[in-house]
Amino acid sequence: MVITFNELRRIKDKLPSGSSQRIADELGIDVDTVRNYFGGKHYDAKGNVGIHVEQGPDGGVVTLDDTTILDAAMRILNQQ
Repeated sequence: MVITFNELRRIKDKLPSGSSQRIADELGIDVDTVRNYFGGKHYDAKGNVGIHVEQGPDGGVVTLDDTTILDAAMRILNQQ
């Protein structure tokens, strides 16, 4: 999946407080992996985030190898 970096950040910013931990718990992954997926720089994360950023307009383009974290975030947003 391809999405702009700024759109990915907008999705993250809409999530309620504690959502990164909730997603991490649901998926059985480290919370820093979730934070990195949305553009964080937590280098001690214990998992691969699977995103590739290419610089450009609107923050650049992000290619997501796996949308599992994004899908979990969208479920949380849809529950609101």
